[in-house]
Amino acid sequence: MSRMIERWFPSAEVSANSDKGWGSGNSEISLFMWFAKRPTAQAKAATICSLLPWPDEVGEQTRLQNLVREAMTGRYGAWGELQAEIAKANPQGATTLDPFSGRGMIPLESARLGVQASAVDYSPVAVLASHLLTSAPFEDWSQEPDLPFGDLGHLLTSRTDRLLGDLETLFAEIQARHTAAMSDFYPRSNGAFPWGYLWAVEIPCQECGHAFPLIGSYELMPARGSREAVAFYIAADRASGTWEAVVTPGKPSRAPTLTNAVENGKKVPGKSAICVFCSHVHSLAVHRRLLQEGQGRDALVLAADIDAKSQKTFRQPTDEERKAAAAATTALGFEPAFSPFLPAIPDEGIAPGNNNIIGPSIYGAKTYGDFMVDRQTLSYVRLARIINELGDELTAAGLSRDYVRALCGYATAVVVKKLRRSTRGARFQSKGGAQVGDLFVNEGSITFSHDFFESGIGDGPGTWKSISDNVLAACRNLFSDLRGVPASVQRGSATALSYPPKTFSAVVTDPPYDQMIAYADASDLFYTWVKRCLHNTWPELAVTADPHGCQDKSQEIIVKRVRGEAPNEHRTREHYDNLIADAFAQMRLAVRDDGVVTIVFGHGEPEVWQRLLHSIEKAGLVMTGSWPANTESGGQQGKANIETTLTMACRPAPAGRPAGRKGAVEAEIKAEIKRRYPDWERWGLAPADMLMAAAGPAMEVVGRYSEVLDAKGGPVDIHTFLPLARAAVQEAMAVEVNNQPLSAFDARTRFALWWIRLYGRQVQAKSELRWQALASSLDLAAVRDLVGDADKGVRFITSREYYGKVDGDSAAVDVALALAAASDEGLQAMGEVLAASERGVDDTYLWSAIQFLADRLPDNDPDSIAFTRVLRTRAGIGSAAEAVTASAFERARRQGAQLKLM
Repeated sequence: MSRMIERWFPSAEVSANSDKGWGSGNSEISLFMWFAKRPTAQAKAATICSLLPWPDEVGEQTRLQNLVREAMTGRYGAWGELQAEIAKANPQGATTLDPFSGRGMIPLESARLGVQASAVDYSPVAVLASHLLTSAPFEDWSQEPDLPFGDLGHLLTSRTDRLLGDLETLFAEIQARHTAAMSDFYPRSNGAFPWGYLWAVEIPCQECGHAFPLIGSYELMPARGSREAVAFYIAADRASGTWEAVVTPGKPSRAPTLTNAVENGKKVPGKSAICVFCSHVHSLAVHRRLLQEGQGRDALVLAADIDAKSQKTFRQPTDEERKAAAAATTALGFEPAFSPFLPAIPDEGIAPGNNNIIGPSIYGAKTYGDFMVDRQTLSYVRLARIINELGDELTAAGLSRDYVRALCGYATAVVVKKLRRSTRGARFQSKGGAQVGDLFVNEGSITFSHDFFESGIGDGPGTWKSISDNVLAACRNLFSDLRGVPASVQRGSATALSYPPKTFSAVVTDPPYDQMIAYADASDLFYTWVKRCLHNTWPELAVTADPHGCQDKSQEIIVKRVRGEAPNEHRTREHYDNLIADAFAQMRLAVRDDGVVTIVFGHGEPEVWQRLLHSIEKAGLVMTGSWPANTESGGQQGKANIETTLTMACRPAPAGRPAGRKGAVEAEIKAEIKRRYPDWERWGLAPADMLMAAAGPAMEVVGRYSEVLDAKGGPVDIHTFLPLARAAVQEAMAVEVNNQPLSAFDARTRFALWWIRLYGRQVQAKSELRWQALASSLDLAAVRDLVGDADKGVRFITSREYYGKVDGDSAAVDVALALAAASDEGLQAMGEVLAASERGVDDTYLWSAIQFLADRLPDNDPDSIAFTRVLRTRAGIGSAAEAVTASAFERARRQGAQLKLM
């Protein structure tokens, strides 16, 4: 039985819903901090299409397609009908597995459908995140005893009301206890706790010896409506060697102490530190060295309040506030350990070679306990202790072990989200009404800042109240109209699954993409505090073989980008390729005979795809379907590296396959794509999407053979057939250029016209240029001058950017661009181009290409106007070219005559 995903996928609906509303996954990611999200629209579609059949009868195909389209209109669209169809197609009982579950976006969609899902991840932080999203909400907690604090009893109208009500009570209790535990260290101002404090690292000036703070911006609040801007500056007294921050109305009037310096008329590389006492310039290398040597000191710069009108105000810290911050340092030294193996202050070390992932390590941080000022660290230590104590109290009150784990887990989710805005990487942001910055400015990389903001224990961005309210809002959204069954979540390696063979109807997974994100390294900060918060209730999370006390990485399947010395780093390309192949082999064993392994993968580089296909082949799988969707265009919790992902269906390779010959396989691929093209067109796939979808039938054909041999009997690389598949789409589309088949044009012109047909003037990823060059059987260098760099991608050049020299060997597209460039100069200039090309007004391919470019480019595009001008003056250009040729001939004749006379 073929599965739907092998023949059809709602690509258009997935693309339309991936960046907004129910299908974006934004509500789901608000629950817990993790580094990658699979849009729920794509996760839902991949799950449904992997479980539904693909009937032979066209009417049934259409009926199921319409059912899936209806399902893609909302979180629970066509819920009952889908359940019935999935049950009918899976008489043994529908089950799914995701061995790279991450935060659980894919298993969540199985759980919502009422399908039993198993979620596995190697990271204990991800296991916790997945449990809170895919398992705990679906359990029935209504029979649990009341909490021993807060309002007793809740009005239960659904099974999730109890969980939501208890979380509201628990979070309020944590806030009250934490406030009591830390109030001595955060003095009130005008009867209220301050919102927080701006800190900066100060270093000793290498010229005058005075310590001065490193601050990158003096702006506090930009002007907004009738409200005036607010700024500050550092006033220094050289005689006493002291400084203070002065708050002023208006925009900043002075340069900050950390800025781009200019010496001898040249810009000094990197941000330099400028001493406020003597103006001595400390280059990036110098002030970085001082911090690495431990000469940096944390200095309190400003206090921030929220007044009665909810406006943020700024002032100098009082003496009492400075003493309170110092008292926190003393108190931290007396905090007892959580266990003999778990000290209060995190001593987990930052592994060598992590400078590009863990920013603070560049500036001297050695452990994850170095990430905060002492008062922040004390605050988190006591917060973790409160969560442990509450876990013990809930257990003593008779609540079940699972419910206590769930409640403490959600509390820890707040802690993890709060960490994003509670380290030296949490910069103060003046825009947006004054905020606390996210330490993950670039997804998966922890930033460091010399000046940073410490949120207090009251209200405002970054505080427990703010973050817990955010988590509760996410829970209300997720628990609303909740349907389904809990997923089974466990920690484990995708290379050693613990399930019997042929257990699952489908494996649906989103594996790590090569070297995009170092999941474990980037989440080790969370892990150090998760261990402390859940020391009593989730003790297994603290078990690790990592020599630095962080998450184990021996079997993590990534390629690790290393900066600095890392002699023992094992996460190489070879490591990734071998382990991902092992993981795919485990999936092949775990899926039933009539099931599929569905892999969601997104990467632009042909080389990465080549390695992925080798891993799939090595695992004994055959790709049987491939479907594109634009799922990354909005950026997701940081920098987005790709826009289009493929949802690929695979099956175990059949036994007893014969060897194939390259020529015959190529012919089969072209025939298969030609056969499927009408369906793709009928379903509304865009040409660019067809190029990516073509990978499925191409790999399906290749998978019919144990190996493919060339004419000499040598093995052919499986990756060879991907560019061929793309070229086959071009053939199947039978693209015509002014009634001329595209295939009739020269290779360079064919490449250019096809690119314009696909993308026009739109910017594309550089990897797409490499793919198109491969599909055209051209070296990248042969077309690089036609598609230039633009906006972190590539774009087809304008005629004004064309600098090629036209002659009788020039491709038609070169002549067309040169004519458009010369059109502003008049007929004479265009005639000279046409004459140099040795083409005429009757050259079918030249003028067909010009007509195509004029039609395909936007009407307001300067080149569209230029090409239209060329077409309208075609006859005149021809006459001018003839005149130029005649004149050249006459000059040559005269020169020849003169030579004879000599």
